[in-house]
Amino acid sequence: MLDSDFNARLGDFGLARVLDKEKTSYTEAGGVAGTLGYIAPECFHTGKATQQSDVYAFGVVLLEIVCGLQPGTSIDEFHCSVDWVWYLYREGRILDAVEERLVDDYVVEEAQKVLILALACSHPIAGKRPKTEAIVQILSGLVSVPNVPPFKPAFVWPSMPSTEEDDSCTMETRS
Repeated sequence: MLDSDFNARLGDFGLARVLDKEKTSYTEAGGVAGTLGYIAPECFHTGKATQQSDVYAFGVVLLEIVCGLQPGTSIDEFHCSVDWVWYLYREGRILDAVEERLVDDYVVEEAQKVLILALACSHPIAGKRPKTEAIVQILSGLVSVPNVPPFKPAFVWPSMPSTEEDDSCTMETRS
């Protein structure tokens, strides 16, 4: 979203309603503000919106678009769409998450790419999420989707610094 001077400010629509243009953190707004489901887990500890928390919210928006579900929608035993899609991914059925009203009116490879990218963006550990530049390259088809682990990793706080060799969301350039 943009402020009145067209500077990028926030990634969460609920947060945008609460914060005026001079406030840049959840703490300044009087606690964690925003729309549940779009708020990155670390924000409950730091009280700050960051580029990484924006990437998390973007991943949730991608899931909302492809799945046709709001993030807090309960599906079976899952209390949020991110957990449900991660389960389907682990089971090898990620395309079951595609909005059923689309029937077969979508490109399978593109839907799969966006769903896996959404999982990478909504990774519980902020340092494992792809950078904005990588997201653009993935959506443009210049870079392959990240390698996302089949089981949703646990949120750890404080997060450990990631190393390139330990990164579970590495990307491979297409030839």
